[in-house]
Amino acid sequence: MYWPKPGTKSDPVLRWNRPDRIFFGYGACHVLAGVYLDMQPLWEFYAERIVPNEGYSGNHVYVTDGAIAFDFHGYSGRERLLAHHWRGWSKRYPGWNATIKRVDFDLLDTAALNARKMLGPDQYLHDPLQRARGFLSRKDHKLASERAMRTVSLS
Repeated sequence: MYWPKPGTKSDPVLRWNRPDRIFFGYGACHVLAGVYLDMQPLWEFYAERIVPNEGYSGNHVYVTDGAIAFDFHGYSGRERLLAHHWRGWSKRYPGWNATIKRVDFDLLDTAALNARKMLGPDQYLHDPLQRARGFLSRKDHKLASERAMRTVSLS
């Protein structure tokens, strides 16, 4: 896992100037998930959120159909994505744990996001919606999701 240097998330220029995968993986995952749902490259996907227990960091938003998931890594088995997240955070912070919640709010609404301690799209240095659309448009969603589904079948 990647761990940003302290202060990076609070500096709009440093946050924005990170590569796409790091930008969407560590602070703007909700924007990527929200744009994914708007674009709907694959049907039947919905958003889920990893909500760490009180006193811990490690919030993460991704989209899933229940079997496979998509986030800044691309497509993978949902359980594999969750195991990776749990392994990384609990190794760094012993006692770390979280709850998985289906997202029941607009991932691109600033007020809804701020209420959950996330930035709205209009609170970034530049337009993260355009950046997310570009990131998503470079993916072959059908092919990548089929590959991910084959790994789920083998588990």
